[in-house]
This record gives sequence, structure tokens and C-alpha cells, in this order.
Amino acid sequence: MNRRFSCVFVILLGSVAGLAQQSKPLSCSEVSSWLIGGVSSKRLSAITKQRGISFIPVPGFLKALKTAGAEPVLLDGLRAAQPLEVSKETSCSPDLTHAAELSFQKHYDQVQRILRDLIKDSPNDAALHFALGYVLQQDQQWEDALDEFSESARLTPGFPETHNRLALVFYHSQDNDNALAEARTALSIDPANAEAYRLLGLAISASGRFDAAVHAFRESLERDPDNAETYYNLGITLHQQADLAGAVLAYKKALQLRPDYWEAHSNLGLVLHDQNKLDEAIAEYKVAKRLAPKESAVRSNLGSTYCEKNDFDAALAEYRELFRMDPEWHSGHSCVAKALMAKHEYQGAISELRLAVENNPTGAVEHRVLGQALLLTHDNAAALRELRIAVSLGPDSALAHHYLAMALENGNDYAAAIKEYQEAVRVQPTADNHYYLAVCLIKADEYDQALAELETAARLDPGQSLYRARKDEVLKLMRSGDIR
Repeated sequence: MNRRFSCVFVILLGSVAGLAQQSKPLSCSEVSSWLIGGVSSKRLSAITKQRGISFIPVPGFLKALKTAGAEPVLLDGLRAAQPLEVSKETSCSPDLTHAAELSFQKHYDQVQRILRDLIKDSPNDAALHFALGYVLQQDQQWEDALDEFSESARLTPGFPETHNRLALVFYHSQDNDNALAEARTALSIDPANAEAYRLLGLAISASGRFDAAVHAFRESLERDPDNAETYYNLGITLHQQADLAGAVLAYKKALQLRPDYWEAHSNLGLVLHDQNKLDEAIAEYKVAKRLAPKESAVRSNLGSTYCEKNDFDAALAEYRELFRMDPEWHSGHSCVAKALMAKHEYQGAISELRLAVENNPTGAVEHRVLGQALLLTHDNAAALRELRIAVSLGPDSALAHHYLAMALENGNDYAAAIKEYQEAVRVQPTADNHYYLAVCLIKADEYDQALAELETAARLDPGQSLYRARKDEVLKLMRSGDIR
């Protein structure tokens, strides 16, 4: 679903109906519904102070709110509020307060049923639609959530949090234009709304304007400096800007505010990895794994980092556990193969590399490494097939040309091997590549060319005695007349 709102229409409604709504005292239904809908206790307390309440906050109601996750700032704010225009009902529907408790416990299916029943009786209650939209959002039912938030916005266009929720739904649907429009609508209603700035930053970042996104996140943090999620979003954007030091600081601040934020631990691990601080990255991945043991990406990153440290036993243990837990997980086979090859378990490595190629058939590296492994098991024909594919997919890979040349050389096709070694030299003119070309030229009886390649190799790496020794050997043979 891709429902586009007229930004001008929403803002105009917000300026009229929204002002009327903002001047109306809060009902207990709104307090409970917005708590279900994820509005923070701090924000609800501010709205309570601004608008007052239309009910008497009896102890039973406050106790139910506390059980539903309400923080002291909200409970104290309700106790201090002066009821205005007190309605006949002095407490909320028991079903609604029970739904708030269930929502806090993440029993969203039960909450959905209760809210739908309540909406049947009160179809024009914007707060109930808002709560249901949030619950649907938690279950990743984005289209249904959009319907509920849209209805809530139609009924009460002046509530900025509804436009924030719409912005988030559009962001997850990759509809950045509508996400931007909704975040800006929320800011037009409430210019100090920190969440609107955060969502504005998300939408801007998705369009690749990272500087502007960072500015929006910092605007949000000025208004709500204790929001771990905003620091997390800032960390992602700074990482995308290659500001690794700034990203580390942002993630660490998020973790100071919320130590059990596994996504921040995981992303901090990614940044530390990019800084080549592998031990620190592993430490963060381990915390993320403990907090979210079923998150496959965390285990995969941990296993991959073990591979880079050549801690192959740990890498194998991590990936084997991952594949048992998530048999459909596709990445990591190359790492497992590397570990098995280091342990000289070549057949096992080849099986893993075939899976890597199957999962990424256009991956030049996967084909090349499979070809290398096949060379080690003396399956020259299969190696040739893989290495030819690797060269076609990655013509600027010196390693692919080098190993293809080796396979051709093994088959005594020296002319073709020489061409591949020459390609390796073209891409990467190292002493080693010149040397291997020279060796193949010797096998093809091309001694003058071989001598020139050995001289180049010796010049590029004068400390390598092998190049000089082979050069001297070829010179002696040429002078003795024992070679053509």
C-alpha cells in the first residue's frame, strides 16, 4: 500500500482541528491508548501538564498504568494534574487498562483482539486507532498499521505523534517522500517535537543526505538528550559518512542510556571491526549474542571476525552453531571453508565453497577460492572451470589470473598459461608475478623472455635471493649452450 497524503491539507487541518484537540483535557482512554501506542511517559507527562485531564486518576487506575510500564514521571504528573470538565466515568475501561498491561508484556495478538472490540463500540476514538496501529506495527503488519494511523490522523489531525507514526510506517515502506512529509507535518504542529526530528533524520538519511540527517538527529537530541534510539540512528549515519570515531561515540552513548540495546552492541562491533580493532569488535558481538541469541547476523559477524583473526576453531564453532540454528542462513560458507583449508580439510572446504558459489553465483572471489581448493586436491579440470569463471567475472583480479595460469600450466598448456601470468603482471606487477611468469616461460623454452622477467623480479625485490639464483641458473645454461 502506498497512500499519499496532501501535506498542505494535513497542516491546514492541524492548524484548526489540531488546536481544538490540543486545548481539550486528556481522557483516561487517551492516556491508556497512547501508552499502549508507545508514547513515552515523559511525553505523556508533558501533554498532561499542557492540557490537563478530564478524569479522576484513582489509585486503581494508576496502579494499572504502572503495571503497563508507566514511569514515575507520568504517574506523578497525573497525581498532580487538576481534573477539568470531569466526565461521568472516573476510570477507564478495564479492558483497555488490561490491554495496556498485555502490550507491555508484548502479548500483541491479545491486545489486537481487545482493541478491535473496543473500536467496534467507539469507531471514532482516534486514540484507540493509534494504539491498534502501534500494535500492528510491532507485528510488522505495516499496511494494516498504516490504515489505523491514517484513521487516527483523520479523526485527530492535530496530534503530532500520529504523524510521527505515519512517518515511520512510510520509512519502513521505503517511501521517503511521504515519510519526510509526515515528519514535517508533525514539526509544523509541534516545532519542539524530538521524535519528529528523529524521523526526519531517518528519512533524510535514507535519501543519502547524511549531513542533513546528522543535523536532524542532533536537533532531536537537543530536545530529548536521553533518547538511546536517536544516538543509535546517529551512529548509523556517522558510520555511513565514514566518521568511525563519531559513530563509536554515538553507539557508546546509546549503550550508556540502554545497556541491553543489542543492536547498538552489534553495530558498535561493526565500526570497531572497520577500525581493525578485532578483539573489541568480538567483545561487542558477544554481548549482542548474549542479549539476542537468535539473531543470525550477530553470530555471522562474530564468526567472520574470528576468521580474520585466524582463530579458526572459534570461527567453526560459531558458524556450525549458526547453521544448526538457522539452516537457511546463506553467508559464512567462505569463512568456514577458509578455516577448513587452514586445517587441511580440503574436501570439507570444497563442499562449503560450492555452497558459497551456489548462494552467490556471480561472486568472482567465491569461484576463485573454489578453484584454488580444487587445485590443492589435484582436480585440475574442475579447477580450470571455476578459475575461468572467476576471471570472466573479475578480469582485474591478479589472483584469479595467477591461479588460472597455474591450472593451465598443470595441463601443459604453456602458451595459455603465459597469457594469464602476463595478465596477472598487468594487473599487479609484483616481483612474485614476474617470477612465476618467468618460470612458465622457461618451461616453454622462452629463455630470453624468462631472463628479462627474472631481472625485473630481482630489481623489484633485491632482497629475495631466489630470483637472483634462478636468473644466474638461466644465464649459465644459456652460456653453456645446453638450451636453445
